[in-house]
Amino acid sequence: MIIGNRKVGNKNPVYIIAEVGVNHNGSLSLAKKLIREAALCGADCVKFQTFKADRVVTSEAPKAKYQLKTTPKLESQRDMLEKLEMDMESYREIVDCCEDNNVLFISTPYNTEDVDFLEKLGVSAYKLASIHAVEPWFASYVAKTGKPVILSTGMATLDEIEETLNAMFSTGNKQIILLQCTTNYPSLLKDTNLLAMQTMADKFSLIVGYSDHTDNDIACIVSIGLGAKVIEKHFTLDKTMEGPDQSTSATPDEFSKLVTAIRSSEMVLGSPVKRPCPAELENMLGMRRSIVAKCNIKKGSVINENLITFKRPGSGLKPSTFDQLLGMKTVRDIGVDEALKWSDVDKSDE
Repeated sequence: MIIGNRKVGNKNPVYIIAEVGVNHNGSLSLAKKLIREAALCGADCVKFQTFKADRVVTSEAPKAKYQLKTTPKLESQRDMLEKLEMDMESYREIVDCCEDNNVLFISTPYNTEDVDFLEKLGVSAYKLASIHAVEPWFASYVAKTGKPVILSTGMATLDEIEETLNAMFSTGNKQIILLQCTTNYPSLLKDTNLLAMQTMADKFSLIVGYSDHTDNDIACIVSIGLGAKVIEKHFTLDKTMEGPDQSTSATPDEFSKLVTAIRSSEMVLGSPVKRPCPAELENMLGMRRSIVAKCNIKKGSVINENLITFKRPGSGLKPSTFDQLLGMKTVRDIGVDEALKWSDVDKSDE
């Protein structure tokens, strides 16, 4: 799959998304700072959330439990979200800022109006939140754009995900990436359930990844070993800033370390082919052993287990030929510790 100008999946590098989300607090200047910092950290993509509060929640909608801890308790969810809206007029500058810093802009829409707006903006791909994993109609509306869709699956069962995927597939769009996700902020390591990511990959034959809400990098690193090709993490300039997601987001220093760890993890995985690496080839001579004489061996001796042994270096006959040598006669005198060669034995009776 191609997202922007990057290939994602298979043998391609892990696609790293810095989730700005609403951490810009409605400020264009702060949004641009976040973009620049995310680019410096090595993110491939910066993800926003495109919405209008009155189209997302009713006036009576309660806040989520974690939001009550990070924002004023008496403030309604709608009031909170209204402060986090980004002016639609600002998005062009946000996209330009992403282009200037060589990172891709994508966003999460919450209504058809948001999708239509992002289409006019020329977005390259969509990120759907976990709530959309149980909204087949809306997910299919996004899929109809023909753009790649990255879908988080927090709170959802496999059957719910399958129903939504079928709706998306019915549009003819199969450019879908599924992210394992735990919808809690911060989420606990014991709730991560990364093996479910493999289950989704096996069942749906789609690229998979992981959207992380934990307060460390362990789950991200493990997910790469399990096949994650996309990693998403919330991003902030300062955990103490106002806003519901700031305290559970990674700072530039933390995000930069995560990117380094992801790239190192990819390097560690290597290739499915089992073979010596170049460094091992260089060490082979000194580390491997050869068949050598355990004692002085007279010409005409029949080689047995008491006459030969294994010692470094590995420049002589390989230990794997031990059984072949047994019973052969020597054609010359061989000194103790001398490496045996095939020319030292009579192979005519072999």
